[in-house]
Amino acid sequence: MKQRHYDLIVIGGGSGGLAAAETAARLGKSVALIEAGEIGGTCVNNGCVPKKIMWYAANLAHAVDDAGSFGIESWRGRTDWGKLVRERERYIDNINDYWTAYVDGLAIDHIQGHGSFVNASTVAVGDDHYSANHIVIATGGQPVVPPVPGAGLGITSDGFFELQQQPRRVAVIGGGYIGVELAGVLRALGTAVTLFAMEDALLERFDPMIGEVLTVEMQKQDIDVKTGFLVVALDRDDRGITVHSIDGASVDGFDTVIWAVGRRGNTSALNLEAAGLEAMPGGIIGVDAYENTAVPGIYAIGDVTGKASLTPVAIAAGRKLGKRLFGSDSRAKVDYHNIPSVVFSHPPVATLGLSEAEARLRYGDRDVTVYESRFKPMRYALSAHAATTAMKLVCAGHREQVVGIHLVGDGADEMLQGFAVAVKMGATKADFDSTIAIHPTSAEELVTMKVAEPDRPIADNLDEATVWREAS
Repeated sequence: MKQRHYDLIVIGGGSGGLAAAETAARLGKSVALIEAGEIGGTCVNNGCVPKKIMWYAANLAHAVDDAGSFGIESWRGRTDWGKLVRERERYIDNINDYWTAYVDGLAIDHIQGHGSFVNASTVAVGDDHYSANHIVIATGGQPVVPPVPGAGLGITSDGFFELQQQPRRVAVIGGGYIGVELAGVLRALGTAVTLFAMEDALLERFDPMIGEVLTVEMQKQDIDVKTGFLVVALDRDDRGITVHSIDGASVDGFDTVIWAVGRRGNTSALNLEAAGLEAMPGGIIGVDAYENTAVPGIYAIGDVTGKASLTPVAIAAGRKLGKRLFGSDSRAKVDYHNIPSVVFSHPPVATLGLSEAEARLRYGDRDVTVYESRFKPMRYALSAHAATTAMKLVCAGHREQVVGIHLVGDGADEMLQGFAVAVKMGATKADFDSTIAIHPTSAEELVTMKVAEPDRPIADNLDEATVWREAS
């Protein structure tokens, strides 16, 4: 049995774990990184990276469909799913190789295997024991499969990335960000898709404008969106898989069903009790503002904490924690307010800060002003497949500080980052208005919007939006 002591042990080689390990190693500390799978975690292997590759493929498919409207001859045959998957996996393999070499170059001990606690300062990997003054839990999350009859007939988002052949007809169960992302990709690449959401609206946790516009756009793409549909069972017959709802309705004929009903903390195999810890519902490990757990010397970061489940958040938490434990900044911590996020749906969604309802609850109706715009961007000026872009600014107080930005439409994913800096700095609507617009772009609407008016028409293109605005 091998035994060794370190300054820091990190359980989990995803984005957050790598960030914590790297920071400590660069500060001259001895570090062990324990990972059972491929380095890079969910983001690299079955999350952000492969998803974005598939999203780009779907965008290219949409572009081919629209090219003829611009006088560019084009023809789209069937999707070569096998080639797409092979090239995607090759890209991911290169990232895995990079991170493996990077970890080795920092003299971090990469220990392959499942880590579980022996006590509050010792972790076992197989028969070997490793101890440390500080232990970070960064094991991320895993997809949830509900305990309903026939649940095993479906796959999860992990299973989606294992598909070697393109499904013909898919049921995506879940109206959250994973569900709408997978539904959009599959439909664009040629699969017939039905999206089942238990809630009455898609992306229900977002500002209602987002779900409203996205639902219409997905329906335009021939995605069959069924809201208020609580799935209680799956079964299979010679027609395929049937999805049953609690009210007795059913839809059949699916060759693939994908569960996208949420994720839970990946903590069940950690033997937390041996360390004096107990997971909360959903496998979550509770932490304070500095990522401390209830046991001194043990910390948790990333998705396993149930905070903002985003790769950049996990990275920031890992770096801040490393600096706090081993550097000169004893107060380093992540600011979890005003974190921008994106949903890679078709069209994409970008959101930051408070929804309109949240702002009214916090500041009161009289102190909240909402600015909204909906238009058809110039990208679709000549296209028969028009898509709406919708934007909302939520402002609070007499200074009209911008406390929420909500976008859905082409380019929303790229335009929010710069505006997030402005909001983080306390920008007001007047600051936005004093910024010269970049024309013609969709982003210029964010610095030229007027108060939301129910009867204001949706412009046919960006130039018309500008003319209408200037004539108002």
